[in-house]
Amino acid sequence: MSWTEAIFWGGLAWLAYVYAGYPLLLAMLARAAAVRTHSRHDYLPVVSVLIAARNEEKDIGWKIRETLSWDYPPDRLEILVASDASEDGTDAIVESFRDPRVRLVRMETRSGKVRALNRLAGMARGEILLLTDANASIPRDCLRRLVRHFADRRVGCVTGITAGSARADGAVSRGAGAYFRYESRIARCESALGSVLACDGAIHCVRRELWVPLQPDLANDLELPLRVRKAGYFTLFEPEAFALERETESPREEYHRRKRIAAQGALAMWRLRDALRGLLAWQFVSHKLMRWLTLVPLTAVLAASLAQASQPFFAAAATGQILFYGAAGLGLWQAATKGKASRAVAIPLYVVLGASAALAGVIQAMLGRRFDVWEIAALSRGAQDAGS
Repeated sequence: MSWTEAIFWGGLAWLAYVYAGYPLLLAMLARAAAVRTHSRHDYLPVVSVLIAARNEEKDIGWKIRETLSWDYPPDRLEILVASDASEDGTDAIVESFRDPRVRLVRMETRSGKVRALNRLAGMARGEILLLTDANASIPRDCLRRLVRHFADRRVGCVTGITAGSARADGAVSRGAGAYFRYESRIARCESALGSVLACDGAIHCVRRELWVPLQPDLANDLELPLRVRKAGYFTLFEPEAFALERETESPREEYHRRKRIAAQGALAMWRLRDALRGLLAWQFVSHKLMRWLTLVPLTAVLAASLAQASQPFFAAAATGQILFYGAAGLGLWQAATKGKASRAVAIPLYVVLGASAALAGVIQAMLGRRFDVWEIAALSRGAQDAGS
C-alpha cells in the first residue's frame, strides 16, 4: 500500500468512526450498561427560568408571556432576565410586566451571556434552574417533562433539544434539521448511560445546588454538564422536551456560530481536562474533538483520491467528492441569491460549512481567541412562532 492509499483509507476510517462507528458503539454500550433512574410526574419543585438577553426587543415580550402561561404551578415559577447592557427596548418590555414572578437585572457594562447567567443563578430561589434563550419557544408542558427526572436525587442535569425551524426550505435550516435528528439519536444513547455530554443551550435544567460560577469564555451548555458529571450526578436527555428556535438563514452567521462553539469547546477540553476521564474522555474525543477536525480527513481523502486518480477506483472516489463539494458550492450560491436551497445541496453545504467553521474555531482557540462576548445571529430573531 502506498502512502497516498494509506492517507485515503486512514481519512476514510476517521470519518466512518466519527459519524457511524461512534454512534454504533455508543448504542451497543447503552444497551449493555444502561443506568436506571426514576421519575415522578407529580414532582414539582420551584423553578427559576434564567434568560440572558442582549438587544432582544423582538422576542423578549412573547417569550415572557409564553413562559408565564406554562402548565406549572404559578407559585413555583419565577423568571429572571439579565439585560446585558441592551441598547434597545428590551429593558422597558421586561419592566412592563407587573407580575412579581418576573424580575429584570440590568447589567450596565456589556459582560456576555455567561456572566449574566452567573449573576442570575446567584439570585434564583428555585431548586431547579432552567436555562433558555430569548428566541426559543417552549411548549407549555415541557417544564413538567424536564423536572420529573429530578425526583431521582442522582440526576443533576436534564436537557431537551431544539426541534424546529422557522423556514424548512432554508439552506441552513434544512441542513440543521438533519443534523438535529442525528444528534438526538446520539443524545438518547448518552442519556441511557446517564452521561449526556452537552446540553441544548435553548432548553436545559440543572439543580441549583450544583451550580458553580461558570467561566465566561466557555459555553455554559458544555461546561455545566461536564461539571455535573464530575460531581457524580447523571446528566439526562428528555426527548419530549423541545424548543422551537428560528434558525438563521445566513451561511455567514451560521459559520461564525459554529466557529464560536468549536473554539469554546476546544478551550473547555483544556480547561476542564480534570473532568474528562474514562467514559467522558472517550465521548468528548469521539463526539466533539474528532468531529471539529473533520476538515482534516476530508481534505486528506480528496487529496489522496486526486493523487491516485489514474486508478479507476480512486478516480470514481475523486469524482464523487468533487460533485459533493460542487453541491455545497451550489447550496451556498442558492442561499446567497434566493435565501433557500434544495435538500440535495443544503446538506452538503451544512457539512462543509460546519467542518470549515469548526476547524477555524479550534485554531483560533489555540491562538488565544476568546468568545466571552459575541453578537447574536440577527436573522434568528423576530419570529414569535419559531416553528412557523
